[in-house]
Amino acid sequence: MKREFLNEPWRKIASRRRLLLLILVLTPALVAASVMGSLLPHRGTTYLEASIIFVYCVLFIWISLGFWTALAGFWTLLKKDDRFAVTRSRGELDAPIRAHVKTAILFPVCNEDPERIMAGIQAVWRSLVRLGAADRFDIHILSDSNDPDRWVQEEAAWNRLCEDLGAHGHIFYRRRRINLKRKSGNVADFCRRHGAHYTYMIVFDADSVMSGETLIRMVRIMERRRNVGILQTAPACTGRETLIARAQQFANRAYGPMYAAGLHHWFLGDAQFWGHNAIIRVKPFIKHCALSRLPGKPPLGGDILSHDFVESALMRRAGYSVWLAYDLEGSYEEVPPNLLTELKRDRRWCQGNLQHLRLVFTRGIFPGHRALFLNGVMAYGSALLWFLFLALATAEAISEAVIQPDYFTPAKSLFPVWPVWDPMPALTLLAATGVILFLPKVCALLLALIKGRRKQFGGFFALCGSILTEVVLSTLLAPVRMLFHSKYVFLTLMGMGIGWGTQQRDDEGTRFWDALRFHGGGTLLGLIWGATMFQINRVFFWWSSPLVFSLLLSIPVSMLTSRAELGRFFRAMRIFKTPEEVRLPREYEDIERYMQSIAEDRSGFGIPAEEGFLRAAVIPGVNTLHRTLLRGPRTLAPEIEGRRDAILEKAMDNGPQALCKKEKKELLYDARRMKRLHEHIWELPQDELERRWKVRLD
Repeated sequence: MKREFLNEPWRKIASRRRLLLLILVLTPALVAASVMGSLLPHRGTTYLEASIIFVYCVLFIWISLGFWTALAGFWTLLKKDDRFAVTRSRGELDAPIRAHVKTAILFPVCNEDPERIMAGIQAVWRSLVRLGAADRFDIHILSDSNDPDRWVQEEAAWNRLCEDLGAHGHIFYRRRRINLKRKSGNVADFCRRHGAHYTYMIVFDADSVMSGETLIRMVRIMERRRNVGILQTAPACTGRETLIARAQQFANRAYGPMYAAGLHHWFLGDAQFWGHNAIIRVKPFIKHCALSRLPGKPPLGGDILSHDFVESALMRRAGYSVWLAYDLEGSYEEVPPNLLTELKRDRRWCQGNLQHLRLVFTRGIFPGHRALFLNGVMAYGSALLWFLFLALATAEAISEAVIQPDYFTPAKSLFPVWPVWDPMPALTLLAATGVILFLPKVCALLLALIKGRRKQFGGFFALCGSILTEVVLSTLLAPVRMLFHSKYVFLTLMGMGIGWGTQQRDDEGTRFWDALRFHGGGTLLGLIWGATMFQINRVFFWWSSPLVFSLLLSIPVSMLTSRAELGRFFRAMRIFKTPEEVRLPREYEDIERYMQSIAEDRSGFGIPAEEGFLRAAVIPGVNTLHRTLLRGPRTLAPEIEGRRDAILEKAMDNGPQALCKKEKKELLYDARRMKRLHEHIWELPQDELERRWKVRLD
């Protein structure tokens, strides 16, 4: 353990700040719970009401954490100087990069769109070339793709990219045969193979982009601050056109800097790692951050899915600090294009975050990271608590409507004791909740005005309109998200695995039948719940009507918010305008030009790039490239030889449509048989070549 790094000045400051945060969160929550108890018919004396008070108290703590994080960020950004900012040079320039230091940029991918990935990579590389720093970086594409067509498409796209940029020897491609431990296993495999050649590695997502200036600045910060193990940026969300994506991009750019600065304020060098858009010191990462399997069966056992928080906790346990560079610009990522894709992503994240329950009390973990584990759990567990709170409140409302009240005390009395309703406590509690939920948005507006950033959001009135529209849209979507997150948490806790699929990264809209399949149950629940409450307890119905109407409208709202044309309409009205839309970063200009050049490319005998297996079988260059990238000749068992011969014969006799994905993949692993298939195809008559193998020679 790096003992010299454990007694830095910021540690005492961070401890005091977190103690203050604990007081600021717990005190109002206990007061609010007391007020809630006074509003209930039996003053919290029944088991049902006691449960309502307890759940409400926990939820109030949860929303208070976000409130005080936003206010801390507001104060941090208002100050002229933050003495604890990791980007602050303390009067000295960032350290120059030592001559022997080399940095790897990692792109872990899994069945993603290869052309979009290569477009992002070429933008990053061109940005580094413009600064004359490309020789200090290598890019590694780490593929876990198991789709045979994607596999070949990735190889061809990588080769074309390297030839266009003249970057062979700087941009590398490697595909794993076995997808062990998913992304974390992919990165670990890179570290075992190539980690000794690099001082730092910068981990990207498939849709991540960074400017060359930001990449170099991160390396220089790490050179100056040798005690930093992980430096995490706060990525700006951009690049999407659908309405829901543009709303999330606006929220990220308007509110995100404030929340990121708030997280920095409370955690300082105990910050979290989000798994991408961050730089890592390779040697201590290899030594201290290897992930073991959790005992027991999935979903709460087995491989650790949300590995990033765990890796940052292990890095911190080893004595290295983890910092959030909240003020570092030039780091970008993309958001899900529609609600269904977002919920599918949340399904994976929920399972991974709930595993952190088993790691909270791991020996040697610092208190800040224990809190981050719990925060990750509550990110989804709070939804189940909200659902439980509504269910308990509904049960209380039905009970009060069905059971006749008794206004006579147990002692003998001539007169009943009539209930006295005082509206002030209820109004006070409602007002306090409103302040906690909406004051951060007002602070974000003030911050944009004070910092002179309103033009980056389309102007003052456009910014105000965007905030109001975002509040309305978030209010409509919150109950839908709550319902799905509650389901995910419940299934995970019941031991039902959820899976880990590929993310959708294009702006395809949601079809009616997909929306009906996903939201039909929630719509039916809202209808039954609303109708029941309307008949039994009209007051409670109107109190809960926003949730009911949101569930009833979930199908059309999900479809409408997935439309790119609606997002462009709002952009024309300057609603949800972001700085990246006002002034497009040069890296995204490069991405657009590259994607346009790909779309205009008509080479390949008329075979679409998406049909990778077909291209590997037919096109000489693709066939040669694929065979070159395979391992050398291997001795196979007789049964495997026989099986592959049968697959080859099937392909020769009936064409590619006769093969399933598994058979295509097995044939792609065999260089000798892929060569035989290619030679056989080009010996066929032209009409047979066009009919069976879709080759156009004109």
